[in-house]
Amino acid sequence: MAESDCRNENIHTLSSSTLASLYSWIGNGQPVNHFVSQIQTMRTEEQLSPELSLEINSAEDAGSLEESSDFLSQLEDCSSAGPTLSSPPPQPIRVTPCTLWQNLDEVKASGLLNSLTSREIRLQETTFELIGSEASYLRSLGVAVNHFYASKALKQTLSRMEHHILFSNIRRVMAASEKFLMDLEIRLGENILISQVGDIVLSHCPQFHSLYVPYVTNMMYQEALVNQLLQQNRDFLYSIKKLESDPVCQRQSLKSFLVLPFQRITRIRLILESILKLTEPDGDSILNLEKAIEAIHEIVTDCDKGVRKMKQIEELVCLEMLLDFGKVKAVPLVVSGRFLVRQGPVRQLVVEAAYSPRVSFISIYLHLFNNLLIISTKKDQKFTVVEYAEFPTHVHLEHLKTEVLGLPPFSFLLRLSQSQTGQPTAMILVAHTRSDKEAWMEALSSKQ
Repeated sequence: MAESDCRNENIHTLSSSTLASLYSWIGNGQPVNHFVSQIQTMRTEEQLSPELSLEINSAEDAGSLEESSDFLSQLEDCSSAGPTLSSPPPQPIRVTPCTLWQNLDEVKASGLLNSLTSREIRLQETTFELIGSEASYLRSLGVAVNHFYASKALKQTLSRMEHHILFSNIRRVMAASEKFLMDLEIRLGENILISQVGDIVLSHCPQFHSLYVPYVTNMMYQEALVNQLLQQNRDFLYSIKKLESDPVCQRQSLKSFLVLPFQRITRIRLILESILKLTEPDGDSILNLEKAIEAIHEIVTDCDKGVRKMKQIEELVCLEMLLDFGKVKAVPLVVSGRFLVRQGPVRQLVVEAAYSPRVSFISIYLHLFNNLLIISTKKDQKFTVVEYAEFPTHVHLEHLKTEVLGLPPFSFLLRLSQSQTGQPTAMILVAHTRSDKEAWMEALSSKQ
């Protein structure tokens, strides 16, 4: 995807007020639309409910933690309850990170290692990896939440909005991990020979989707804010360095903890795929396992889509600040569904009417979007719009016999059947290289 010239220069130097506008969507399910409405006063096809606010998001975070605590308390109550007429619930086996399945005391005492084939042991180890790695992940999330997020000293260096942007919904992600790990450990307690985990993963996927997609989508802005604070906020820098030097961090930076959710959701998919390879094709767990892999894949895909869409929106916002419509009727650039396809300079061939016609060239700039073509002149980093037309409906290309007509070899004819003036127009454009011409011809000829 083409990227606006200003994107890389501006992403790490956004002001606090701008960042506050960018991230007020965090915690709800429609980040792009609210983001658009906060950046400019412009129309979009979708709207967010005005009552959604940071306070609600924070309350939801707190509520999720309370639910998680209630959930764990209920399990502990069940474990400590006296004997009843029914069989007592299975006790979860607490898993220590970096432990192998075959090294568990329960496995050694069962004698299973003497009766299982090497493939069956590998299957158990791979399945157990899901549990052990979740325990390790939860422990690291605990550092992110209890050490960094909860730090009063760190909070004092940030505004309330900056603190929310920095950590997003990580507390709710941690609460979901607690529930997930507890279910996995209960399954292990039911039978040390793990029958399946696909059904457990599948049952947690709806919550994973609601939490991981917004978190990962926010990561590009999260990183931009961290970089900005490290450069511009000395108190923040001092506080972070002090927190990171604590032994609990094991020499890991704040950034390494903030990226954990994205790494985790992709690793779950890899582990499930490894389990599937070792599972017998006619096994009872195959169906749930395949569904779980598909569900996790959907989450990862939606995370990628979310990041890509936010980058596209940011690109449009950045570009709109550089466009000057002047006497041309302005058109809103940031609208739902629009994204930049290609941009770059070309030359326009102009025939000057005089006693003897002369040919000259004017440098112009093309911005091609999936539904709009803007033609402008560029001065410094600003673009003065001279024409625009709906794409591809009113944009047409024609090949030219350049040798016969005596034109530069990389010329082509651009026709606008209806431009912003309402009248058709045509212009001969000259690309700088053959490959540049071919790229423009392909892009302008496509039917989006």
